[in-house]
Amino acid sequence: MSPMSEADFDLGESLGEGVRLASPAAPASDASDPLSGPSAQTSVPPEQAIELLSKIGLFSALQPTYLRRIATLGLEEDYPEHAIIFKEGAVGDKVYLIISGAVRISRTVPGMGEEALAVLRSGNHFGEMALIDDFPRSADARAHEACRLFVIRKEDLEDLLFVDRDLAYDLLWSFVRTLSGRLRDSNDKMTFMAVTSKF
Repeated sequence: MSPMSEADFDLGESLGEGVRLASPAAPASDASDPLSGPSAQTSVPPEQAIELLSKIGLFSALQPTYLRRIATLGLEEDYPEHAIIFKEGAVGDKVYLIISGAVRISRTVPGMGEEALAVLRSGNHFGEMALIDDFPRSADARAHEACRLFVIRKEDLEDLLFVDRDLAYDLLWSFVRTLSGRLRDSNDKMTFMAVTSKF
């Protein structure tokens, strides 16, 4: 099994070394699966979108004018409980910000079922590595509870960053700070696990 990259999600409510859920994982869903995809997709009023973005660490350091430009790109997607947001191995084409509810990040362990890695709640974001690389998703994302997500398509953000290089520069540094913080958190957790496993 390939190692899980933390870069694809915010640790949020970390579940430690992972909790394997009791039931075996279901086969990968497709478009015909009623639990796949959003149940609704609507636009978000600009002021609400700006307020949401300003509370997300990835975007909070950006100037208000930059936030306004990014806010116009997003849509709200609603997912019922247990719905699949994306599957491991899928093409990463969106970044997700949680408005309400909870999202579970997990992987499928052959013969064991689903192993939950983190549960993310309002104010967290996930899937952002799709904005800066072309690798497939490294885990599944499912609606742990019914949730509302603010979604920005990679293609739309790339178009904006291409014409606004100052915004691209500021957002790049925000990515660097976010990933650096996650790396420090991972190092701390691995050190703690290494020390406690000796007792």
